[in-house]
Amino acid sequence: MLNNKHLMLVAGETSGDIHAADLVRALKAQDPSLTFSGMGGPCLLEEGVKIYADLTQMAVIGFVEVFRHLFAVKRLFDLFLKKAEEIRPAAVILVDYPGFNLRLARALKKRGIKVIYYISPKVWAWKEGRVRTIKACVDRLLIIFDFEKDFYARHAFSADFVGNPLIDHIKVTISRQDLLKSKGLDPDRPTIGLIPGSRVKEIKNMLPVMVRAAKLIKERIPQAQFLLSKAKALDPLLINAHIRNQRIPIAVVENEFHNCVNACDVCIVTSGTATLETGLLEKPMVIVYKTAWLTSVLVRLFLKIKWVGLVNIIAQKEIAPELIQQDATPENIAERLLAIYGDPFQMEAAINALKDVRRKLGGPGASHRAAQIVLEEIGA
Repeated sequence: MLNNKHLMLVAGETSGDIHAADLVRALKAQDPSLTFSGMGGPCLLEEGVKIYADLTQMAVIGFVEVFRHLFAVKRLFDLFLKKAEEIRPAAVILVDYPGFNLRLARALKKRGIKVIYYISPKVWAWKEGRVRTIKACVDRLLIIFDFEKDFYARHAFSADFVGNPLIDHIKVTISRQDLLKSKGLDPDRPTIGLIPGSRVKEIKNMLPVMVRAAKLIKERIPQAQFLLSKAKALDPLLINAHIRNQRIPIAVVENEFHNCVNACDVCIVTSGTATLETGLLEKPMVIVYKTAWLTSVLVRLFLKIKWVGLVNIIAQKEIAPELIQQDATPENIAERLLAIYGDPFQMEAAINALKDVRRKLGGPGASHRAAQIVLEEIGA
């Protein structure tokens, strides 16, 4: 029998866990009688969701990395299906995480369980064939980028644009001046952000390159100083191994990403959600990325878009230079960053373009709008 007051969720990776928790909070605010269970991470757990497994611990990227975790992923997949068959929820809400969730959508559809997908897979970037799975297996699709609506319309599928939930998370709690002073840096000196990512693999791939680029920038701008954003979960020893004894002023800011970026004039950012957050704070940037060789080859074969940085994808033009794989050298990074920072017109143009990106993401309240659609879909 259908449990019409229970919703199950699946969210992989930290960002999905955060956005799923926001949605649960909005749903509870509109209907306190709802109950929740599923797979996610600490944010969903904090919202009172019964968690069967922490999928954020399985956050891997790239073909090679995913292959190594196949057996563990299969076990979790089977566990969730078993729970869904036992509970028969009003709907299962899948949040991003397409490699896992689209397969799950097919399996749930076969079992007659309603599927709501929040934060569409990036099928407009690659693996466009996944649209067929979405059309066949997803009852309601909630999207967070306005251009996705036209994309799905071209495929004869209607999607609901709810706005981007990231907007509600951009919070600066300390002034640039106070943050820099707290780190022993001078607010009047040029400040450059180093944003190497939140995964161990990203740190190992990108931080050494960023540090070498910082040295080159320091040679050209002797007054330059650097802020390095560190995710809370990362081992400090991993960061320190790359920045100690470098003889350039690099201050580490832990678990204060928005405050860190806000205190910078321009940033070097590893491609990912961080590029969009940096853009929402209106900071010009150079986007960089390196991954496993096989992954990079396969991505180049199947990628359907010109850019990888979210700010460029949303703008539909390059507003932040992208240096990927072999192009992401210290020399290239330093050159591109100095070209932006050294030209007031380029700085102003980049900031204005980032303001346009923000406008395209919709206003605050994406989670509230998404919750309304979920309740409408389940008839609550």
